[in-house]
Amino acid sequence: MLSWPFYGAGLENMGQDGHPVEVPVPQPASDQLLTRVDACGLCFSDIKVIKQGGEHPRLHHRDLKKDPTVLGHEVSLTVAAVGEDLKNRFHPGQRLALQPDIYYRGQALAYGYVIPGGLQEYCLLGAEVLEGDAGCYALPITPELGYAEVALTEPWACVEAAYTQRRRVNIKPGGVLWIIGQAGDETDYQLGDTFFAGLPARVILTDLPQSLASQLAGLNLPLVVRDSLSTNDFPLLAQSYTQTGFDDILCLGPVEAGIIEAAAKLAAPRATVTLVGHRLLSRPVSIDLGRIHYDYIAYLGAPGPDIGAAYGSNRSRSELRSGGRAWILGAGGPMGRMHLQRMIQMPSTPGLVLASDIDTPRLDDLKRSFGAQARLHGLELVTLNTKDMPPAALEETLRRIHDGRGFDDIVVMVPLPALIEGAMPHLAPDGMLVLFAGIARGTYASLDLSGIYLGQVQLTGTTGSNIQDQLNVLHKTETGELSPADVVAAIGGIDAAQEGMRAMLESRYPGKVVIYPRVMSFPLTGLVDLKCIAPAVAAKLGPGGTWTHAAEMEFLRLNL
Repeated sequence: MLSWPFYGAGLENMGQDGHPVEVPVPQPASDQLLTRVDACGLCFSDIKVIKQGGEHPRLHHRDLKKDPTVLGHEVSLTVAAVGEDLKNRFHPGQRLALQPDIYYRGQALAYGYVIPGGLQEYCLLGAEVLEGDAGCYALPITPELGYAEVALTEPWACVEAAYTQRRRVNIKPGGVLWIIGQAGDETDYQLGDTFFAGLPARVILTDLPQSLASQLAGLNLPLVVRDSLSTNDFPLLAQSYTQTGFDDILCLGPVEAGIIEAAAKLAAPRATVTLVGHRLLSRPVSIDLGRIHYDYIAYLGAPGPDIGAAYGSNRSRSELRSGGRAWILGAGGPMGRMHLQRMIQMPSTPGLVLASDIDTPRLDDLKRSFGAQARLHGLELVTLNTKDMPPAALEETLRRIHDGRGFDDIVVMVPLPALIEGAMPHLAPDGMLVLFAGIARGTYASLDLSGIYLGQVQLTGTTGSNIQDQLNVLHKTETGELSPADVVAAIGGIDAAQEGMRAMLESRYPGKVVIYPRVMSFPLTGLVDLKCIAPAVAAKLGPGGTWTHAAEMEFLRLNL
């Protein structure tokens, strides 16, 4: 069979001399499946591996020259052979989707990273996939689904995950809570009923009003009073009373921006940082965007004096607001297109979506691909090229689009702090800013967090997906609620895989690249160019030139 082994950082280390390598088809052991790879979507996560090689976090410092892997984690599979111990669970010809974020006995063994992935004709699935920590990561599907749409349910699951609740919005039971007040604050704070949803094991008190300290004392919790601390004292406080940081940090008043900045750095993964107060902060707060994205840090707030109002179900909106105003920053790329398509095809769409980018042809392609669908669903689609726009002109344009009311939802596809700093002031009250782009930990932005407690806006971010997310997408695909393959922009045979990666590096196509490993030779081709290379396939494209099951079947009929 043909395979694209990856030997280390750099596109030149994918395959040999720019070509796939011929290797023996592996034979399954008694607890393994041999699966045929019918389609493999290429992802910008693959580009990160190509740039970093064995130093990529998911490869755990693997020596790829001695132990190469195979990239490609967005796959559609067909069972080709079944090990003896699995014949009561699987059969040849069975169709499978795959959730690649695999954990086995506590180890991260992602498919397409540690486990060789889909840029090959066949691959083995063993116990780590079939008996993983979250169950079986191979998901049986109905045979009626197309290969590309099954492969793309994985990136679609990441989009779906962006609108499901991943953050904790209550005090962690048994955790460590740190409450920071300020001298002279005479507000009559009340804990409220919601606060008692989860009692911490220990509470650290710093400069609290006496009335609130008395309420906490009545809960019979272990209390530690540490008043008059400077920000230099904060790290030692965390070392003394926590293992990985404070599970919950509550700032009253709110305290000065510098105190919030220093305290937030000591938040544990999945912590809450809660602000309660009724006055504006004196300046923006510098916060780590990457920790919101990867560590699910939740910034919560309420104006007070009821502290409990900052927590609970009233702070748990994760879905887009029906009939609201949404803005996608960086909408022209593959994932931005997917977010836009979801907004259009969801049962309760926003009323208006602004799709902004710095590439006019990509924005034109969005209108061509999705304009008719948007009108059909009663959604107003506005596109905006922000390149070279003076700040004042951009501000005026944005305010005109949202009519001075702000956007209910802002979804960020571009990991640039300056763009996020410019977007947040345009959030409406109770608005949600979704950090979808892969923003590295240690990436800081200066944000006015006053809206967190005065307007109860929320910052949220997700990374990756899980089995349930992908099952949700498969269900939507089977019922016709979602068409995953609408975002396909280019296709190719297995010989085109390296060129597909190069195309992503060059941002050559506005949508997804899909490789068909069973096709030995077909050049990487944009769907708009199929009419010249494969007119019979082009004739079966859908409205707006979208990839369809019929086009896929014709492509395979001609090329297998």
